[in-house]
Amino acid sequence: MPEINTDHLDEQQVQLLAEMRILIDENDNKIGAETKKNCHLNENIEKGLLHRAFSVFLFNTENKPLLQQRADAKITFPVCFTNTCCSHLLSNPGELEENDAVGVRRAAQRHLKAELGIPMEQVPPEEINYLMRIHYKAQSDSIWGEHEIDYILFVRNNVTLDPDPNEIKSYCYVSKEEVEKMLKKAASGKIKITPWFQYIAEAFLFTWWDNLNNLNQFVGQEKIHRM
Repeated sequence: MPEINTDHLDEQQVQLLAEMRILIDENDNKIGAETKKNCHLNENIEKGLLHRAFSVFLFNTENKPLLQQRADAKITFPVCFTNTCCSHLLSNPGELEENDAVGVRRAAQRHLKAELGIPMEQVPPEEINYLMRIHYKAQSDSIWGEHEIDYILFVRNNVTLDPDPNEIKSYCYVSKEEVEKMLKKAASGKIKITPWFQYIAEAFLFTWWDNLNNLNQFVGQEKIHRM
């Protein structure tokens, strides 16, 4: 694996680079494990390294989703606006469990606490709903990028927030009009949004938003959407 100098990067974020991620093939079958660092180097991504991830869309009871702006310290896609919470599963027994996407939902609960400070009892795994999977590849800069099969998760609850400033620069609940404005600003280069959030927002988000009480119709267990 290539050697990369991380001295200029945030110390807390560099420590996370040692975590073990779940390696998969293009059909989301487990094939091994690798460090977060090696999963996110473009040099390895171009050789086909692919890992399992998730993206949570959390709505409050006013039917507004919580969006965040990623912290300056983030190694990939810093300062970009995105959905509520995006991260990876750990290669451990609890998060490797695939039946009913329970491992993914456990990872989401863990990260909602780690990033946003949401108490775990407010987002139990059984209340985190799995909608679909998206396969995408995107460069963040010349060194770092993402190549993931991303489980899209949905949760609806009023939660208590205490974000980690090393993970999150800002956050807000938004209306449809505000998301539309955000997409226009991103298109004109006034703000930056993550590539996965842009794809999901343009292809799926507003349809889900119109059907919050009947999301089961969109659950796609087998299909992997290729971005």
